[in-house]
Formats: sequence, C-alpha cells, structure tokens
Amino acid sequence: MLPIVHHPNYAAPMPPGHRFPMDKFRLVMRRLLDDGVVTTAQCHRPEPAPRRWLERVHAKDYVNAIFEQTLSPEAARRIGLPMSQAIIARSVAANGGTVLTARLALEHGLACNTAGGSHHAFAEEGSGFCIFNDVAVAVSLLLDEGRIQRALVVDLDVHQGDGTAKIFEANDHVFTFSMHCRTNFPARKQTSNLDIALEPGTDDPLYLRRLEEALPTLLSTHRPDLVVFNAGVDPHHEDKLGRLDLTDQGLEQRERFVLETCCAQGIPVACVMGGGYTPDPMRLAYLHTIVHRVASEIARKL
Repeated sequence: MLPIVHHPNYAAPMPPGHRFPMDKFRLVMRRLLDDGVVTTAQCHRPEPAPRRWLERVHAKDYVNAIFEQTLSPEAARRIGLPMSQAIIARSVAANGGTVLTARLALEHGLACNTAGGSHHAFAEEGSGFCIFNDVAVAVSLLLDEGRIQRALVVDLDVHQGDGTAKIFEANDHVFTFSMHCRTNFPARKQTSNLDIALEPGTDDPLYLRRLEEALPTLLSTHRPDLVVFNAGVDPHHEDKLGRLDLTDQGLEQRERFVLETCCAQGIPVACVMGGGYTPDPMRLAYLHTIVHRVASEIARKL
C-alpha cells in the first residue's frame, strides 16, 4: 500500500481571517480516509525534524531566531505566518514528514506527505508562508547519509521554487526544475537548473505539453536516485493566487504523467503537497487529494 505521512501538528491554529488555508492539512487527511483512498494502516507519523537537520540547509542564526521567537518584525512579515509555538511545531513536523516520505519512497518506490513543499524558504530567511525548506532539508540529509547520489526536484507549484533553486544552485548532485506562472510571486525569480515560465491563462493542453517535453529528458539525462515532486494545486483555474487555467482533469493528468513516468523507470518518488488557495476549503482539500488518489492506484501496481 502507498505510504502516507501525516501528523496532527500539520494544522496549527491561525488568527481569524488569515489568508493561509491552514485547515486544509487536516481536511486532506480526513477526505482521504472518508473516501477510502487510504486506511490508517498505511499512515506514518513523522518525528519532528531536529535542529541538526534544519541546520544542514539553514543558517544557525536563522534557526535560533525561529525557535527562540526573536525574528525581526520585517522578517516575520516576509514569511506571513504568526510566529507562535504551534506554527513552529507545524514547521518541524512538516520537515520531519518530508524526510520520512523520502525515506519511504526509497523503500517502497512511492510515498506521499500530506504537507510539505515550503519552497520559498531560503538558507537565511523565510518567505511566502515558508519557514524551513523541507524539500531541501530532506534531499540534503539523504545525500549526506549516502542514501542517494543524485536528486531531481520537480516543482509544479504555480509559484517558482525560488528558495530551493537558490539553496542548491552550486550543488551538482541536485537538479531543480520549476514550472510556474511567469507573472506570479515571487517578483524576483531565482535561477533553477530548468525554469519553464508559463503565461497567465495557460490551460491543460499547453501545460501538459510543456511538461511532457521536459520531464522524460531530465530523467534520462540526470538519472536521479530520487524525485521529489511538489504537487501544488495552485495552477488550478479556481485558485485565487494562481493565474493559470488547469482543470481537475488537467491536475489528474499532470500527477499521473509525473508518477507513471518516474515509476516506469524505477525512480522512487516522494510527493509533497505544495500550495493551494481555492476559496472553498472542502474543494481545496479534494484538489490536494488528487495526487494521493493517483499515487494509490500506481502503488498497487509496483
């Protein structure tokens, strides 16, 4: 069965009216269980990421400022989340979750986290609702442990994976691929190993064509030992922060193409949830479950 990684701390209390849809992490797990997509038997609870893991990627002073809650007001505004103990607990749980997801993917061929994808976090600062970069933490840890030699980050969130690109810009063992909306956040883009910047309004056929042109070549050229797939659903046409025009079917085809293409070559895939800001919470939760639904189908065939 597909390993699913989840922790109750993924959903932290938020101030009323805050624009980050924190409750989606709880609703996604509930929807997966209610619909019979997964069972509790295949769910794994991660340990919180210890500081030594975070400091493989992030500056020690920044990590200390987060844990001691001494971040400057300006730095906290760039993150956009309240710097509460619950938010910090949520972040370290999600980072531990992505590490566990990556390890389970290496063991089983495919695994999914119900959080993760904080790709706007840089080594010395957070940004865009991202405190610690869980994908960078997981990949760096597995490289240092010798579990992998090469990794490919496939970031299909609607926003460029700027923090991930910057963290790995000088690391020849990690290839970063970001396909995002050209005119969306962040205003100042970083340089991934491959960036595909899409115009606003890009629909299913064009989006999928660009992805299908890129991914097989990346896999055959770079031959990664692990793919980390950021399956953000904010390219969906209902997303209030997206600007692209994907449908439910387009998202399903995207997830299926990425997972089937990687698994057909025997490359393990660790999925993280990424961004999603559709106004209706239950609708948003469903969109995020698409990758888990597709992954569950594929895992049964591995």
